[in-house]
Amino acid sequence: MQQLGPSHDRAPRTLVGLSAFCSLILAGPAFYLLIRNFTADADPFGLIFTDRVQGPLWRTVNLAILVSLSAGALGTGLAWLTTRTDLPFAKTFSVLLTLPLVYPTFIGAAALVRTLNPGGIVNDALTGLGVDRTPTLDGLFGAWLVLTLLTYPYVFLPVAARFSRLPTSIEQTARLLGNSATHVFARIIVPQAAGSIVAGMLLVFLYAISDFGAVAILRYDTLTRAIDSNQLANRPVALALSLMLLVLAAVVVTAERVAGRRRVVSNSPRVSATTALTLGRGRIPAVASVVLVVLFALGAPLVALLDWSIRGLIRRGETGRRLTVDSAEIAEITGNTLGVSAIAAVSAVVIVLPIALLVGRHRSRMGNLGHAVAISTFALPGILIALTGTFFIRQTDWTFNTFHNSMAILIFSYTVRFAALAMGTTLLAVHAVPQRLQDASQTLGADRQRRFRTVDLPLMTPGLLAAGGLVLLSTMKELPISLLLSPFEFETLSTRIFGTFNESFVTEAGLMALTLVALSFVATWVLIIRPLSRQR
Repeated sequence: MQQLGPSHDRAPRTLVGLSAFCSLILAGPAFYLLIRNFTADADPFGLIFTDRVQGPLWRTVNLAILVSLSAGALGTGLAWLTTRTDLPFAKTFSVLLTLPLVYPTFIGAAALVRTLNPGGIVNDALTGLGVDRTPTLDGLFGAWLVLTLLTYPYVFLPVAARFSRLPTSIEQTARLLGNSATHVFARIIVPQAAGSIVAGMLLVFLYAISDFGAVAILRYDTLTRAIDSNQLANRPVALALSLMLLVLAAVVVTAERVAGRRRVVSNSPRVSATTALTLGRGRIPAVASVVLVVLFALGAPLVALLDWSIRGLIRRGETGRRLTVDSAEIAEITGNTLGVSAIAAVSAVVIVLPIALLVGRHRSRMGNLGHAVAISTFALPGILIALTGTFFIRQTDWTFNTFHNSMAILIFSYTVRFAALAMGTTLLAVHAVPQRLQDASQTLGADRQRRFRTVDLPLMTPGLLAAGGLVLLSTMKELPISLLLSPFEFETLSTRIFGTFNESFVTEAGLMALTLVALSFVATWVLIIRPLSRQR
């Protein structure tokens, strides 16, 4: 019989020591920020209660609460429509509603601004229909709308998975007793999926407080934007801001772990089509609502990027004006992006693998501690890791001469930022190796190293590749780390797109954004959409 949990045998000292070392590496940036806060010349507690810190803090909390509530409501409603009702083309909509994940927030923000603001395609169309005044996307309203449209899939995906496996007996009984669809949804369906809804909303909250790209484009001064503007001009303030962001992220992760322990997991099969709620007269409004979300969250940014690229290329042909970037340079920047993302993916898998082996194979306190550290790194926003890197580089002459303009610090920062994404899938890969094969190879005289090479590694490879793929997808879209720590003359698609947006080279930004979105789409399809479609 296959052993499912960790074994009781003593963990090898080498594996324990390696796991401890990897855990220290992953925890390093957070500890460094804490140490710098309390060893800096300025008193962090004195700065925390000033307007320069309190203002960005409450703006961040306000934005995160609004985004998590709206994304929670939107994601839950869409999940219910696509899994529990007879919505036409539900499977197609399920795929389309997931695809906003391919947009980095700064690309989505810039595209929606150019689409919906005065002079944009949608704004011009509405003006032609007689709508003279439309809301301008900037500040709190703009940041809220953009982040809601781009983050609701983090609620939609887990809640849809939960809804599709809920038992239908209670729901059918409630319908037979004359309860309305709204009553059944609010009193029966939602409470059974409350754990997944709360977990998704907490993830959105964490995403909102750590976002840099959208708030920078929309000029909303949250903690991340304030940290970026102060990290050179006023280090004590930047450190105080970073401390508040670190504490806020830690609170959210703690809440998510508590919610995860209380989450109820159902092994019920997916609800069949015959048990779906009939929408009746509500079918047309339901379809219209889903189409509207798809148009704004997925269609509008894509149309904007295509419009910029095509119009710019047409104008270039008419005027003979040269673009500031050519196809060879786009190919080079794309190669940089894929190359550094692949290295970061390998690095993240390598650093979490010893911890996963210790957790998956042995009962060890060090393994549990390392697992908690690795998962918690997801709470460390990219701007804080980038800030740690810049402060560390300038710490001494030796660190400056060694790490300034170095790829090492960039790869290290990516690894810490996305180790949590690799941890879960790597642990699943470790559990995928049957214990009986371990026992058989040990009986045949194979030592630990040989068993790892000949038995474990081949069976774990698919899972390790999936873990690396998740890291690669996220690294391609990472902005603050790339902006602050990339060596001179080394550009990724994210940094070049952000720069060209700010410099108003719209055509060039559109072409490179389309490239990045296409790469993200392929990765999202392979790593997220296809596996989910197989489960449903």
